Amino acid sequence: MDFSQLSVDAPAPAWTGRNDGDGPAHRRWWQAVSTAAEPAPAQLDASLPGPAAMLGFRSDAGVARNFGRTGAATGPAAIRAALGSLAFHGTRNVTDAGDVVVAGDALEDGQARAGAALTAMLDAGNLTFVLGGGHETAFASYLGVAGTAAVANGARLGVLNLDAHFDLRDAPAPSSGTPFLQMARMEAAAGRELNYAVVGISEPNNTRTLFDTAHELDVKYLLDEDCSAERTEGFVSAFLETVDIVYLTIDLDVLPAAVAPGVSAPAAYGVPLPVIAAVCRQVAASGKLFHFDVAELNPEYDIDSRTAKVAARLIDTLLR
Repeated sequence: MDFSQLSVDAPAPAWTGRNDGDGPAHRRWWQAVSTAAEPAPAQLDASLPGPAAMLGFRSDAGVARNFGRTGAATGPAAIRAALGSLAFHGTRNVTDAGDVVVAGDALEDGQARAGAALTAMLDAGNLTFVLGGGHETAFASYLGVAGTAAVANGARLGVLNLDAHFDLRDAPAPSSGTPFLQMARMEAAAGRELNYAVVGISEPNNTRTLFDTAHELDVKYLLDEDCSAERTEGFVSAFLETVDIVYLTIDLDVLPAAVAPGVSAPAAYGVPLPVIAAVCRQVAASGKLFHFDVAELNPEYDIDSRTAKVAARLIDTLLR
């Protein structure tokens, strides 16, 4: 597709990283990623996985509205920097489409524009992913997925959230705490039910009202204290059986604060990184992964780029 025709606010930056050589055996992410200005070559081998495309969503507006600590708007740049020097072992062509920038409090406009860009990329056959941004990123992702031909043609969509929070808040204005209630209402308006599952819910960090809303919407969830490797694998497997395509969203605050300190709301307990990485591998291996995003990285509070490196590692896992 012609990525230069997408309506983005900032073109993809120049990717940089460690250089061990130019041959395929030396390739790192910064050498593998193409941009709209330098599109990827045509993928001629039909046996290989199809192309992937990323979009940055620079937004703090949702976190600010949710009274969290802001700084996630700089998350996309930090994730790109962490990805750049990772060895690239994938076989997909990957294109960076640039960033949608939410100016000030103009959240809804930014979400709509990001959604339109994602729909175009998805309908062109790309596996898409978004670099957030606060978890208001999720509603932008949903708009993109819900607008695709696949959903219009009846594909059963499932939303799998790796998160300490339900983000089902009923608030006067959309925020990082409302995206999945917004999705549920939009799905209902379209005559569908939101198939929503969450891995990593922290019971002390979700009010009874949020649990009640989750039960009313038939949300499937696994508490952080119950996320053993075996139980989580079974939970995700049961969810995958009910869907044709998956939108996977990763809020980095699902991880323990020691692993992911650079988030709006660090987790006192959290789900171990090996369990979260295993979920990523499981969803990718299912063949149903349609779109994913990584949200809530706040570089201002990160330590030694620890959280950015975890985000990069999970993205690399999902793109294998």
